[in-house]
Amino acid sequence: MAPSKHGNSRRVDAGESADRHTADLSGEQVDAAVTTFGLLSDRTRVRILWALRDAELDVATLAEAADCRPTVASQHLAKLRLAGLVAGERDGRRVVYRLQGAHLRALLTEALFHADHQVNE
Repeated sequence: MAPSKHGNSRRVDAGESADRHTADLSGEQVDAAVTTFGLLSDRTRVRILWALRDAELDVATLAEAADCRPTVASQHLAKLRLAGLVAGERDGRRVVYRLQGAHLRALLTEALFHADHQVNE
């Protein structure tokens, strides 16, 4: 199969799954995906998550990266933490946050790669 305009593509045979997950989605899987996508529909949260893609950062640093007040960043982080997208660990008087798993990093990277193509084409 020839590469597409935006990179290599791979043919998936009828019996082969494109990933390791089942083709049939459970209601719980769909609900979890909807929750994740809903949380990613906010500019501040996307900026916070993007800042966390390669580093563990505190609220003040994340607020600066997201161009918001620390109290606003903290509220967004609470939502992300409840959804299991980030984890926080106390370091003295501050809490340092990190992404929860490589899947979210990959999802963010793909979403922003897609956005780059939309904006620059």
